[in-house]
Amino acid sequence: MGSESCKTGFVDSNRSGRRSASAGSERCAHEGDLLRVEGLSIGFRMYDEGSSSFFQARRRERRVIDNLGLSVDRGEIVAVVGASGSGKTLLANAVLGSFEPNAVVSGDIWFEGRRMDARALAAVRGNGISLVPQSVAFLDPLMKVGRQVEGLVASGDADMRRARRKELFSRYRLDERVADLYPFELSGGMARRVLLCCALIDEPRLIIADEPTPGLDLPLALKALGDFRSFADTGGGVVLITHDIELALRSADRVAVFKDGTVVEEAPVGCFADPERLAHPFSRALWHALPSHDFAVPGKPGAAESSWAASAAAGDVERER
Repeated sequence: MGSESCKTGFVDSNRSGRRSASAGSERCAHEGDLLRVEGLSIGFRMYDEGSSSFFQARRRERRVIDNLGLSVDRGEIVAVVGASGSGKTLLANAVLGSFEPNAVVSGDIWFEGRRMDARALAAVRGNGISLVPQSVAFLDPLMKVGRQVEGLVASGDADMRRARRKELFSRYRLDERVADLYPFELSGGMARRVLLCCALIDEPRLIIADEPTPGLDLPLALKALGDFRSFADTGGGVVLITHDIELALRSADRVAVFKDGTVVEEAPVGCFADPERLAHPFSRALWHALPSHDFAVPGKPGAAESSWAASAAAGDVERER
């Protein structure tokens, strides 16, 4: 995937003590890609639970993401789907340069043709790459909603950002009085709409949307995805992490299927019109697990794995409803 000169190694410099001198500045051959992830592996150092003594416990590494590859072009929405615990949110954290202190990270991440390390990714977090987080707990409980969306800015930009915030509130059917409320005064759906506003106000080039639609009714969920589509159509890129495959298929260009911490298949949305066009058994199992397909898994080679995957996926869909 790409030339050998690109494989310089993405390393969290705060954890390992190693950092390439040109990280965040060297141009890559993937000039057309907005985001490219190559060979990403993430594990966590922890103590062995089986040790008889805490003070003599050995440390081990638990690998969660292994040799993951993903790309997002300008003008594209890539939906990331898979069962709970497969590493989808961890991928989002990696692209944002956000890691736990015991994380062990390796691989390559490129943004706008530049190889990035954790420090470089942190620098573009909120200033080029925006997150729509999975939990409404990301909202500051002690700050009014309007202030959170507008952010802390120089006085010269305050009027412009206030106007932009009002535009977003109107788009997502948030009354202007909501700006003077605290997060605990919002319904779940209102809080999710506020999170969307927070991500869109700075007009990012890449949006990481981690389960952005739970809590929204269908018209608002479709509008949110429509806004992601419009954002992509103007040259941005979106990584849409979701359990709702049917909703994702309405707006995405490609689907990346996660299983056991890696992408087992990337397929154009059109391939999901027919399971025979999907290459991996797990991808076909997810197709059969969709409500519109009656959760039916036909008897075929690999049926044991497909049956397990369909049950897991169906359970995820039901929990989201």
